[in-house]
Amino acid sequence: QVQLVESGGGLVQAGGSLRLSCAASGSINSIHNMAWYRQAPGKQRELVAAISTGGNTNYADSVKGRFTISRDNAKNTVYLQMNSLKPEDTALYYCNAHIATSRTTYLDSWGQGTQVTVSS
Repeated sequence: QVQLVESGGGLVQAGGSLRLSCAASGSINSIHNMAWYRQAPGKQRELVAAISTGGNTNYADSVKGRFTISRDNAKNTVYLQMNSLKPEDTALYYCNAHIATSRTTYLDSWGQGTQVTVSS
C-alpha cells in the first residue's frame, strides 16, 4: 500500500504565497515522476507542474514564473512553492506520483487534495 499526504493549503490574499508539501509513504521501492494537479469548481483537473526523478520540470503556462516544483528524494516528498498567487489559482490541489512498489509493479497514486483559496 502507498499513501500520499498533502499539506500546506489555506486561505491567502492575492499576491501572497503558499508552499504545498506531499509526502509518500508505504511499500515504496522507488518514485518516478511526481506532479501537482488542481481542480477548480466546475472545471476539469489540470496539470500544474511535474518533476522527474532527475529534477527536470515542466509547468502549465498559467503558473510559469510564479510556481516552483521541487522534490526531496530522501524524504519521498514533493513541494510546490506558489508565489504571486491570483484568485484564479483557487482550487483543490492534488499530489500525484508514479511509484514502483517492486521491480515490476507500478502504482499511479493520488493524494486526497488540499484546498488553496486566494482572495482578491
